[in-house]
Amino acid sequence: MSSSGGSNPKKPRIDSTSLLSAIPSRMPLSNGPGASGARPLVALLDGRDCTIEMPILKDMATVAFCDAQSTSEIHEKVLNEATAALVWHAITLKKEDLAKFKALKLIVRIGSAYDNIDIKAAGDQGIAVSNIPSQYVEEMADTTLSMILNLYRRTAWLAQTVKEGKRVSTPEQIREAAAGCARIRNETLGIVGLGQVGMAVAVRAKVFGFNVIFFDPYLSDGIDKVLGITRVFTLQDLLYRSDCVTLHCSLNEHNHHLINDFTIKQMRPGAFLVNVSRGGLVDETALAVALKDGRIRGAALDVLENEPYNLAAGPLKDAINLICTPRTAWYSEASAQEIRENAAHEVRRGLTGKMPGSLRYCVNRDYLNVPRSAYDGSLNGVSPFSSLFPLAAPFLAQTAASQLLGDTSLQSTTASSSSSTPSLLSAAGNSSPVVVPVTIGESALQSAAKAAAASHGNNNGGGGGGESAGGD
Repeated sequence: MSSSGGSNPKKPRIDSTSLLSAIPSRMPLSNGPGASGARPLVALLDGRDCTIEMPILKDMATVAFCDAQSTSEIHEKVLNEATAALVWHAITLKKEDLAKFKALKLIVRIGSAYDNIDIKAAGDQGIAVSNIPSQYVEEMADTTLSMILNLYRRTAWLAQTVKEGKRVSTPEQIREAAAGCARIRNETLGIVGLGQVGMAVAVRAKVFGFNVIFFDPYLSDGIDKVLGITRVFTLQDLLYRSDCVTLHCSLNEHNHHLINDFTIKQMRPGAFLVNVSRGGLVDETALAVALKDGRIRGAALDVLENEPYNLAAGPLKDAINLICTPRTAWYSEASAQEIRENAAHEVRRGLTGKMPGSLRYCVNRDYLNVPRSAYDGSLNGVSPFSSLFPLAAPFLAQTAASQLLGDTSLQSTTASSSSSTPSLLSAAGNSSPVVVPVTIGESALQSAAKAAAASHGNNNGGGGGGESAGGD
């Protein structure tokens, strides 16, 4: 060290980003799919447009599309040679479908929800699965508010009245045509699942004068105070208090037909229902009956249980006061561009790095039997992240039953169960309890923790259901 008294210039900070930038983008690490030296094949299974993905991957992989609706339509060359696959929501990959692929190591779902992929079976077969969350939060929230406003102000129906040439000029004619239009201020909006989309809806709804309540058993305390909204701790309470219910949770085996004949009877008579999340959350037969009886005043659905949907042949064909849109709540030109770019970059990370550690959005790493070293990128044998950013802490360390059940006498019984799946207890009468299993989408805290871990290449990704799941 110099003794001249002058100060030494500060050394530039070395962080994880600068360390990563030193690694050539095409340099495969030891267990990446490209390690063999062969040019990998990346296949878009259920689409025919690779114009956005191609520039990102063309220097390191061959990109092809299949335009298939099932694995029986996929060419044998893809089944035998594809190293990575990109999928939308039009194709389903079950255990037997995944077994047809001979070289597949990575599936990237172009969207947030991944219930069309058996992620456990994929993990058992050594296939990592990633999703692309958070790219269309604004579009989903904006569409939700648009639907809510249409239900309250009956804009779509009034526009149809004009298109049909009906005369609406006198006060009596206006009263007849606009029957059902309602004031929004001081109405209660109930949000099921306060993930990223749910929070965006809450912020928007408050501007219109809604009193906002939400139910999410996975959410840590305090977010209600941050957003200035009200938390309830059972689905039954939310349904009873809400003038309009909007669904923003993922779909799984525990909450299929979350809205059914039983839960509809717990809703306020004349309430509205909105669903832009997953079609299987709503029993369409029960909804059709409730719309006909007026138990539900109106409904707006962007997703349906069976798609593509033929409204004329389904249970909702004669439903009144119903708005249906063709699974477009997620779409804008900007969101479509961004989500495809991010999916292609996730494939690139998988092809050039150690999986699953190199992936930002891996959702099935808990099912992958891989050594610990696969989670750490390496530079000269030293991990740039392992000492700074441990894997994300496990979510839901405690049973969620106490958050769901108001009756403490039931908590000990629930806690003794070997299942960690939270349940909603609703009373059918005074003494006959009915347990309705329910799993809500990823909470805001989980999303934040996963995003922080993901930004450093160590996303735990195993929890939650991918709400923010949206309709895509």
